[in-house]
Amino acid sequence: MTTVTLPIEPTPPGAPGPAAPWLPLPGRYTVAQGRSLVELTALYGLLPVRRRRLALAEATLTVPDADEHPTFRFEFDDAHLKAVLTLDHAQETAGTAQLTGDLRIEDTDFPVLLRLRVVERADDRLLGVGAARLPYRLLRRATGFRFGRLRPATRLRLLIAGEFA
Repeated sequence: MTTVTLPIEPTPPGAPGPAAPWLPLPGRYTVAQGRSLVELTALYGLLPVRRRRLALAEATLTVPDADEHPTFRFEFDDAHLKAVLTLDHAQETAGTAQLTGDLRIEDTDFPVLLRLRVVERADDRLLGVGAARLPYRLLRRATGFRFGRLRPATRLRLLIAGEFA
């Protein structure tokens, strides 16, 4: 008697399924003080016109057991940006993860797409670098956020790097 094993179809991108291979084991992870970097850059076309490092008050990663997406939560407590970024949908693409969620500034949510590159992963930690591009004019109209008064900008780039352990 001959046994034939059929290949298993992978889960389609964006569909909830078993934990992604780029994530640590299920649980809640935080970023220790001094183990993160957050930078906000104002761009006019391709030229950076202003760049600031921001203070990260808290950052957490929650990895569910199964059939749910991971949740990243970043709280910014800085003179230039007081906001909460919550990313709760993940889709793995070639070498990166695309995370979507909302940036909450003064009770207004603004949609965000953050591309996260996993630098190092272990069962109990994750080191990643992510960047989000935000249209400055739409962000300013929707939330009232201003990143400087005298320098023009067409978009913002939010860079986040952190080690979740």
